[in-house]
Amino acid sequence: MFSATSIYGLIGYPLGHSFSQRYFAEKFEREGIDAQYLNFELNDISQISDVIAIPELRGFNVTIPYKQKIIPLLDSISPMARKAGAVNVVKVVDMPDGTRRLYGFNSDCGGFLSDIVPMLTPDHTKALILGHGGAAQAVRVALDSINIHSTYVTRRQLPDSILFSELTHGLVNDHKVIIQCTPLGMYPNIDSCPPIPYEAIGSRHLCYDVVYNPAPTEFLKRCAVRGAAVRDGAGMLIAQAELAWNIWNDTRITTKV
Repeated sequence: MFSATSIYGLIGYPLGHSFSQRYFAEKFEREGIDAQYLNFELNDISQISDVIAIPELRGFNVTIPYKQKIIPLLDSISPMARKAGAVNVVKVVDMPDGTRRLYGFNSDCGGFLSDIVPMLTPDHTKALILGHGGAAQAVRVALDSINIHSTYVTRRQLPDSILFSELTHGLVNDHKVIIQCTPLGMYPNIDSCPPIPYEAIGSRHLCYDVVYNPAPTEFLKRCAVRGAAVRDGAGMLIAQAELAWNIWNDTRITTKV
């Protein structure tokens, strides 16, 4: 059915914005790896059964909107993924008895940290996280691990969050790190951006967008004009992709990642 001995891939919907397939295809060619990376665009999480049934499948990434919905379908998840409440890497393990087990991990936390830490300054002690999805929760876990206090900013009232409508100039000025974790600005809706008071952003701010297509996003453009340091999610993508590859190819059956 497939031309390679090992299959990896990405599940989500939609997947037009993703360049994971290109990244891994180039990696496989460059390193002489006999594998394919495929996009599995699923209209509903129930369609995952068709993907799991592929005999050559060794693992897959998970993106919007399934990072949380995938969890009940897994046999086990890592402590980091459990803390983040989201899974973006699944390792597929064929057992000796012929059954197949699915282990969930979160590589967003480590990927985000490796990308943002070099940009941090002593000013960066508090953060606003725009959104409350899987990426946002992974970002919070990562920030907690380096003692940066964070607050979610959301469209609807949730525990431990404030509404976009409640976001004042003072709050933006008091939080020198702003992490954009919503789909706003993602291709093809490239003109959209979160409704925040951009005029409160200044040169001491660090503004990060987990969206990487387009680069830069409208959010980052507006922040850069105000003098902020800006960074898109491309570096995070590469770092988390390499972490995923290490997970898929770790011969130990473990969830301690």
